[in-house]
Amino acid sequence: MSQSNPFSIAQQQFDDAAELLQLDEGMREFLRWPQREFRFTLPVKMDDGSVQVFHAYRVQYNSARGPTKGGLRWHPDETIDTVRALAAWMTWKTAVVNIPLGGAKGGVTCNPKELSESEKERLARAYMGAAARILGVTKDVPAPDVYTNPQIMAWMMDEYEKISMESHPGVITGKPIPLGGSQGRADATARGGIITVREAALQLGINPAGGSMAINGFGNAGQHAALLGEELLGLKLLAASDSRGGIYNPRGLQAAEVVDYKLTHGSLEGFPGADAITNAELLELDVQVLFPSALEGVITEDNADRIKAKIVCELANGPTTPEADQILWKNGVFVIPDFLANAGGVTVSYFEQVQNTYNFYWELEDVHRRLDALMTTAFNDVYGQYSSRNDVHMRQAAYMISVTRVAEACRLRGWV
Repeated sequence: MSQSNPFSIAQQQFDDAAELLQLDEGMREFLRWPQREFRFTLPVKMDDGSVQVFHAYRVQYNSARGPTKGGLRWHPDETIDTVRALAAWMTWKTAVVNIPLGGAKGGVTCNPKELSESEKERLARAYMGAAARILGVTKDVPAPDVYTNPQIMAWMMDEYEKISMESHPGVITGKPIPLGGSQGRADATARGGIITVREAALQLGINPAGGSMAINGFGNAGQHAALLGEELLGLKLLAASDSRGGIYNPRGLQAAEVVDYKLTHGSLEGFPGADAITNAELLELDVQVLFPSALEGVITEDNADRIKAKIVCELANGPTTPEADQILWKNGVFVIPDFLANAGGVTVSYFEQVQNTYNFYWELEDVHRRLDALMTTAFNDVYGQYSSRNDVHMRQAAYMISVTRVAEACRLRGWV
């Protein structure tokens, strides 16, 4: 497998941690691979009356610590290896924040920008029709991810309830609040990341107030990172980019204005009072915090030496290659790895499952307080117990604590 293959990267990261932990050979081989994989062929009637066939996936990577959990992505470049990698990272993510879930991921190879709302609904229902038998609150629970949203989750939940002929709001998380969604879910991924940046700044002796940030990828997580970075940490937004390019102003941008412009125009192109900047240029800006919030593999051995940020908070999944990790570590760049940095999303999804299960819902302040407590503990466990004590970078430390927890559950069950 090539190093551009995300699953190869996930396996290499796991292998590094297994070596540091001196994991026995049987456990290593078991945890390198998904427990279960499913492929679906989905015929969907389009608005013009034609039928388009979509290829879809669900990977349940490991269920030793509980039912599997993970998002459902709709992307034109979706592959089984991307889904495998993301399911592996979900396994380590739920373990690093110590919630009683395993890891899974789903995907549909499609371009949602070319689909009407009614076509999206038919695709969502087709996916659930194919996958319903392997999903459920005690089996595997999907959630929104790249190019999916609460409305798509609502259609999927409704389809599941039609099939099962029972109310099962917990089969899907990231739902609209009137259908059992949790308060605080919309900004949870970014909020969790901001909490880890706060804790990293404390450890590094940095005062983030008045510092600068740049955001690569201005979707849901990137937008909320801009708003919350400004609100909670006092960071000043210098640059932001999306798939069409980026904007930059060395004197700073008002996060709310940039978010409003993006939501209104669909891209950042033409934002007044800012210069155009490429995604590649943005990554190399001299800022206090860089948020890679787009897709995987944007920081590589080719550009890692030019990364000047003090803290890299990975809101995207897999934005840094293993070779780049070593370069950043050598250069003193503090990387908060994806499956710790962006674990706020799955944490509040877990809160949503809990609320659905006992049919009682929390106030927003309760969600924020519980999320802060879990993310703070997770960061300090990774940094204090493994990174500083073993002199390894934060990704290796996060893997070490996660793999230890998953391996322990496998042993206790007698699997390995």
